[in-house]
Amino acid sequence: MGRYNAIQAKDEAVIASWADVEATYQRRADLIPNLVQAVKGSALHENETLKAVTEARARVGQLEGEGGIVHNLSKLEEYQAVQNGLGSALSRLLLVVESYPDLKANSSFRDLLHQIEGTENRINVARKRYNDATMGFNTQIRTFPGNLVNNVFLKLPRREPFQTTQGSANAPVVTFSG
Repeated sequence: MGRYNAIQAKDEAVIASWADVEATYQRRADLIPNLVQAVKGSALHENETLKAVTEARARVGQLEGEGGIVHNLSKLEEYQAVQNGLGSALSRLLLVVESYPDLKANSSFRDLLHQIEGTENRINVARKRYNDATMGFNTQIRTFPGNLVNNVFLKLPRREPFQTTQGSANAPVVTFSG
């Protein structure tokens, strides 16, 4: 009975840590429209970058609320891909901002930028906690005697941790025309 409950507790830890990941991503999605509006006034001709951020955020919104992502590998991979797309678009936007000293000097923009940076750090922490919970769960269901309890009674699948995406080590490239 003890192993059964331990596996259930680890599974709940995975689910709870996934909820923290989603909440942190939601925080980022909520901040992005304000960032885009702040940049629009100073960087009107950077419409392509602003459009990419807005579209990436919309794709994130389409995936949210589908539920069961943590239990479905293909949905988890899709979710990660969409979030990575949003992160990449946001990185390009922040690089564009470097060319606008008046915007960078605006205190409300700086405060918003600090919020975005803090959120990105929170995302990293939430991902690590999710990976830690996933590792604990996977270890519990794959080692003796937890593997017997899981195989006979629970039949819970192995959970997938966050993976780095191909090319994520490369900084985004921003080019200016004109």
